[in-house]
Amino acid sequence: MKVLKFGGTSCGTVESIQQVIQILQDNIAKGERIAVVYSAMGGVTNKLIEIGRMASTGNTDYYDALKALEERHFTAVRGLIDIKSQSSSIAKVRGLVNELEDLLKGISLIRELSTRTLDLLMSFGERLSTTIITEALKARGVNAEFCDARTLIRTNNHFSYAEVDFEVTNAQINAHFAKTDALLCITGFIGSTEDGITTTLGRGGSDYTGSIFGAA
Repeated sequence: MKVLKFGGTSCGTVESIQQVIQILQDNIAKGERIAVVYSAMGGVTNKLIEIGRMASTGNTDYYDALKALEERHFTAVRGLIDIKSQSSSIAKVRGLVNELEDLLKGISLIRELSTRTLDLLMSFGERLSTTIITEALKARGVNAEFCDARTLIRTNNHFSYAEVDFEVTNAQINAHFAKTDALLCITGFIGSTEDGITTTLGRGGSDYTGSIFGAA
């Protein structure tokens, strides 16, 4: 299994994502089995932090910033997937966006942004980008599977810089790889505690995610 990782620049625009897809299709054509880790679209993690801090101080301008961020992702869907195949992909992105909006409403109401909540907030960057690229691959006939790393990477609850339990994590990764032959599209940067609470692996954590899957 070859593990590839694409960062925020590679996932940042429709054009760059199209290049990523071409690289993956070329690897598949060679008969290679690959798994792919994706970062959030370029600048999205920082924007999510900014929006979260705005919401936590009662600054209602956060909503306009959120809408601009959402539109960037919907623009990517429209640019990558033929209009005849867009409906299910847009529905998946819309589901994530609705969840994100609800989280930010809660942050705005209680005027608090804890490290635990911030980790959940930041997770939407990778979850959105990976969903979009997975859907774009499937629209091109690739047997691609969205893989939420939170279901496989087990960590402690040191939010923002969580430490990985490699014994549990490696076992879960290997078990998942053994039951699928799909191209796994993996969310970088995130994991979860044994109680299912979202954690992040520190800035640059998508590189770490790639290393974790590569070593497993």
